[in-house]
Amino acid sequence: DINFACANIQPTSDPSRTTITKWVAYAFKSRLCLFEGTFRKYHTNLNLTGSASRWLQESASASEEIIKNGGFSLNTAGGPGVSYRQVFTSNTPVASEVLQAAVSDVNLGVLNEANWWWTSGTYGAKASFTRTFINTYLKLDGTPYTSDPAYRTMEFKDEVKNRDLRLKQTIRLGDYKRISNGQQVAAPPVFSYTFTGYQPIKWTLDDLYYDAGALNTNAVALYRYAEVLLNFAEAKAELGTLTDADWALSIGALRSRAGITGSLSVRPTVADPYLITNYFPEISDATLLEIRRERGIELSLEGLRFADILRWKRGSLMEQEWNGFYVPSLVTPMDLNEDGVLDVAFYQGTRPAPAAAGVTYVDVSATVGTAVNSQLLRNGSSGELTWMKEIPRKWNERNYYYPIPLNDLQRNPNLKQNLGW
Repeated sequence: DINFACANIQPTSDPSRTTITKWVAYAFKSRLCLFEGTFRKYHTNLNLTGSASRWLQESASASEEIIKNGGFSLNTAGGPGVSYRQVFTSNTPVASEVLQAAVSDVNLGVLNEANWWWTSGTYGAKASFTRTFINTYLKLDGTPYTSDPAYRTMEFKDEVKNRDLRLKQTIRLGDYKRISNGQQVAAPPVFSYTFTGYQPIKWTLDDLYYDAGALNTNAVALYRYAEVLLNFAEAKAELGTLTDADWALSIGALRSRAGITGSLSVRPTVADPYLITNYFPEISDATLLEIRRERGIELSLEGLRFADILRWKRGSLMEQEWNGFYVPSLVTPMDLNEDGVLDVAFYQGTRPAPAAAGVTYVDVSATVGTAVNSQLLRNGSSGELTWMKEIPRKWNERNYYYPIPLNDLQRNPNLKQNLGW
């Protein structure tokens, strides 16, 4: 029982951040109750909306217990340009912010494969962010990037400027460097890996040494104070009790850590039409929309997004197009990080010759040989990159639940299989 755990686990501090303390139990309760409360609220077909508030209040209370008594804080060491990513690349858990982590150890042979997964062109899913999501990162003044219609045709080198500083700590852009044989080298997005141009770096170590296999030594945070703040804000917003002071304590603090200067102390009053159109058409509350924006950005690549989609009943987001950065024209090499070195060009038909030195050429023809090409430009010879448009993606309502294993059904005839399975 989670309440029993919160009340009876005695340790409140573990410098290694590898064991379950009282605060880890409260963090789990905060996450669990937020899931249950919002699932009941938005899945109205279950006829459980009447009990949603109780679960949301439990989430808010558990979060508040950590906020008031846990002694945690957001990591701000080094300033807003580096402090966010430090939490994910540090070998030792950042104790001020991390409540619990899975720690690597070279001597024990316990390592992770973050670099291998996020850099290899042959291992892993070669996953990258979509442009639709990258567009949700605010400008540094706290206003939506998409307020200016010019965003639709802005090139990568320009669209990443003057944005929430978590963006430069989450994907390759601008002056990002890697280390090769002890020397810093420019590291723009690599199109042998990324299909959209938005290549993740949040969990990767900068030295190329770690790319060759399961060699990563960085600790993997399992529960963070940042998530507790987000749970607190969302639960109270869903209950209708979030104050300006609560906003400043949670969302304002997270955005301040990211270098954002505007709208840190007062709840928003104007709903962002981009979020409504692309993500949450049923939500009109400006504060709740911004909390969901913040959650997506702050917790990206931490394994919580699918659970959020389930509880918000937004499974249709799984059908979203996989789109990438804007390409103004064919056969025009692009300098993605403005270091004076051309990086990538897109063509159709025959590969340009002679090829520009150092440029990766990507074929965006409708077909390659007799096969349909998955990598295209939206307008044929220009526009956003698109990936795998030829493969339909359809959300099935049964996917809001997992199937009950057959062995369990056989052992207990009173169990009934979840709907649709």
